Amino acid sequence: MANSRYDVVVVGAGPAGLAAAAAASSFGCDVVLMDAAERPGGQYWRHPPGRLDAVADLQHDRRTFRSLLSVIRSRVTYLPRHDVWTVVRADRGFDVHAVAEDSAVVVSGSALVLAPGGYDRQVPFPGWDLPGVFSAGGAQALLKGHQVTAGRRVAVGGTGPFLLPVAAGLAARGVTVVGVFEANSTLGWIRHLPSVVRTPNKIAEGVGYAAALARRRIGFHARHAIVEAHGEARVRGVTVARLDGDWRALPGSRRTVACDAVAVGWGFLPRIELPLALGCATHVDADGSLVASVDERQATTVPGVFVAGEAGGVGGAALALIEGDIAGRAAAAWVGRPVTWPARLRRRRRTYRAFATAMHRACPVCSWPVRRAESAEPRWLWSRAASPDARPRPGSGARSAGRPCCGGAVVPTRPSPPPCTARTRCGTAGEAGCGRTPSCAVARRSRHQPSSTPSAGSAPRTPARSSCSAAPGWAGARAGYAATPPGC
Repeated sequence: MANSRYDVVVVGAGPAGLAAAAAASSFGCDVVLMDAAERPGGQYWRHPPGRLDAVADLQHDRRTFRSLLSVIRSRVTYLPRHDVWTVVRADRGFDVHAVAEDSAVVVSGSALVLAPGGYDRQVPFPGWDLPGVFSAGGAQALLKGHQVTAGRRVAVGGTGPFLLPVAAGLAARGVTVVGVFEANSTLGWIRHLPSVVRTPNKIAEGVGYAAALARRRIGFHARHAIVEAHGEARVRGVTVARLDGDWRALPGSRRTVACDAVAVGWGFLPRIELPLALGCATHVDADGSLVASVDERQATTVPGVFVAGEAGGVGGAALALIEGDIAGRAAAAWVGRPVTWPARLRRRRRTYRAFATAMHRACPVCSWPVRRAESAEPRWLWSRAASPDARPRPGSGARSAGRPCCGGAVVPTRPSPPPCTARTRCGTAGEAGCGRTPSCAVARRSRHQPSSTPSAGSAPRTPARSSCSAAPGWAGARAGYAATPPGC
């Protein structure tokens, strides 16, 4: 690497990171963009090597992506396959520590933009660790990045609008989608119509996905959830139940649906390990997740550190692009460059942030009491590993003792993590990941502000590299999510 010191260091090459790097470089800054993935774009613009057009029907706003790539290639130092694991304050800014091809790399900068993205939120349920059970994001990652479908008959479940593109994308590749099972009621959106109607492009996307499902006669079942997956060596079917307002399965509503794969998604959680490592202040967002606190210019409480995208609140790619643009301009201003501030950026950010808040409130992830068909007493959903009446499979590392965690799930007290499968996307900035990162240690502190920050010039030890062995969201489920969303 010819130059290891830059004006601005951007971590994460998803929509927010690309926009930040492009904005900062447009004002004359020497910018470096670091990402663990081989190709830029994050999950939103994930594509096979050199073949963006191969997944054109699964992408949105490709013109913006190509425009950003053109800027990155001409004015920004791009470092792919650089897995950033920590950041510390230095005498003249910040030192970003990464691992690249098993070698330690340190990149320094006067300003820092963090755009690490998010990862799939998972709620454990019986059979969730069976081969063939994917996170919704994992199923989409296989499809976009490798043109591989999760199975031939796939059940899609969870909550939130992200279920629609996952189901539509699978169906477009010839998969039989046996149903989309949305745990919340679609009527929840009606209470937030003022915020929704201000984003006509989001409405158009939703209508397009709904039309695609209707053309293929794929059923959309509101107030339904996948409550159990069945099988031995792999998933062979799921139990689906209708839910009441408290997310309890209604008596007599359970039915079994045959499938060979399951894609389950409960929204996303932000990756905030790097902001926490620097001592940035946090708060609980509308969806109950812990996020970095930022001001109107995406600045954190640590001078010179800016956060854009999901780490400041999960809101989707359109919001991430706007926040990345603002953060890039703010970073350029921090290092002394004259910067312009178009009023449209802040207006659009308010609009899309309001939509994100409406989405979180319309599709909350509530506690998971499930009523047995043969009993009037509610019980909490148990993961297969934690259930005392479920026999652990060999090699699962499960123990019978369990403890409840936030969200109503019960997980083993001292388990070995479930094996990593294709449903996880490990350690990639700007994408979903399995959580086998500093978040495993940070998750236990998710309700508290960091008590101390690294001192200037301190040099952390390079972590030993190990293969991933945790299911998506496993660390978060074990330690408990930040809070239950309002209204649950």
